[in-house]
Amino acid sequence: MATKPLRIGYVPEHFSTPIFFAKKHYGLDAELIPFPSGTGAMITALRAHDIDVGIGLTEGWIAGLGKSDVADGGYKLVGTYVETPLCWAISTGADRPEITTVDSLKGGKIGVSRIGSGSYVMGHVLADERGWLVPTTAVGTAHESASPFEGFVVLNTFEKLRAAVNSGAADFFMWEHFTSKRYYDSGEIRRVGEIYTPWSSWKIVASTTLIDGAASLNQRVEDLLDKLNLGIKHFNENKDEAVEYISTQLDYSVEDAREWLKTVRFPDRTQGVDPEVVKHTVDVLRKAGVLFEKKGIQPDAMIAKSR
Repeated sequence: MATKPLRIGYVPEHFSTPIFFAKKHYGLDAELIPFPSGTGAMITALRAHDIDVGIGLTEGWIAGLGKSDVADGGYKLVGTYVETPLCWAISTGADRPEITTVDSLKGGKIGVSRIGSGSYVMGHVLADERGWLVPTTAVGTAHESASPFEGFVVLNTFEKLRAAVNSGAADFFMWEHFTSKRYYDSGEIRRVGEIYTPWSSWKIVASTTLIDGAASLNQRVEDLLDKLNLGIKHFNENKDEAVEYISTQLDYSVEDAREWLKTVRFPDRTQGVDPEVVKHTVDVLRKAGVLFEKKGIQPDAMIAKSR
């Protein structure tokens, strides 16, 4: 009996181009399921067994596992998809004269796609970097620092985030730079600043149902990673085709697609995750008040072993 194609969750942005090439040119046998609201939505889908594999943001995956209160968080890290950091642009509404700098956002309302998403996690990292976190007196409680924001406004999609900062429902949000740029160019939203992830930005995860007894990967996942390697090689060797795909099938101009290509580096081999990257990410997220010591899945248990 033939096995069903893997159901792969992905974010339908420029970073997905090698996945498309793997399917188009190298026979990747998979159902590609877009998640425009991002990594947090894929975590929910993995735990509900609606997808088998997810390709999303490092901080989202690790925060999801680090917050898990069960031994099986529903998924494990199986591969590295992007080696370079992600530039998160910080945006507000076009007509918000009271917001002039990043520091003027302290105590404001931050728009996020979902609780636990990259946009949520990076709000805490931003607050930590800016010195906005205020420790509470109740050390050891679930909340070891007071929230630096008036509230987290859950808005699900990029379109709703843009609308919220213009209506005043939120004061700012954070999203990837090049995805945001065309809306700066059109005047719909305004850029306030930026923050880079202090880790490589994208990881591949698989449902724990695809991880065999000794925490090694099912052969179907190994085959997927091999196909992604070929898609990345094609991407690196065919930049004009990549620009054409990004500018015609996704929401980017030719100029922005070419500029993005200068900033991104995919690995030659997607298999494996550096344990030091995971540990560093957990350390930063603990410092930022997203994760807590001795709670959730520990860093070494977040990674599945490759054969």
